[in-house]
Amino acid sequence: MEERKQPPEALHAWLIMLKAWQSMSRYLLQALAEEGLGESDFRVLEVLLHKGPMPVNAIGPKVYLNPGSVSVAVDRLYKKGFVSRVECSADRRVRTVSLTEKGRQMFVPLFRRHAALIKGAFQDVTSEELEQVERVLKKIGKRADALATKKYRSVLG
Repeated sequence: MEERKQPPEALHAWLIMLKAWQSMSRYLLQALAEEGLGESDFRVLEVLLHKGPMPVNAIGPKVYLNPGSVSVAVDRLYKKGFVSRVECSADRRVRTVSLTEKGRQMFVPLFRRHAALIKGAFQDVTSEELEQVERVLKKIGKRADALATKKYRSVLG
C-alpha cells in the first residue's frame, strides 16, 4: 500500500518560520552585541538613519516598540552620543531625536555589515524562491492584519 504524503499544516509552517526568524536573529544580533547595541537600539538607529529626525512618540510605531522601550533605547543611545534630543520650543513635552555625526559614523558601517550578513544567509535562495517567499509572507501578513482588525473592531463593539 502506497503511503500518501500529508499536506503541510499552517501550524507546522508557522513553527518553521519562527525557527528561521530565531536563527536569523541569533546570527544578526552577534554583530550588534559587538558594538554594544541591542535589537531595540538598532531599530531606533535604523529608522533615524533612513527617515531622519523625528519626535520620540513617532519612533515607537515605526519600529514596533512601546513608548517605554523607545524612551529607554533613546536614553541609552543618547548616553553613548549616538543621538541628540531637542525639546520643541512650542511644546516642551515633544522631543525630537536625531542621529548625531558620531552615531552616523558608527551606524552606517554597521548597517552595511548587517545587510551583507542578511545577503549571506540568503545566498542559497534563488531569485524565484525569494519572490515566492515574499509573496507568501505578504499574503499571510495581510490576512493576519485583516483578522486582527476585524477582531479588534468586534471587541470595541
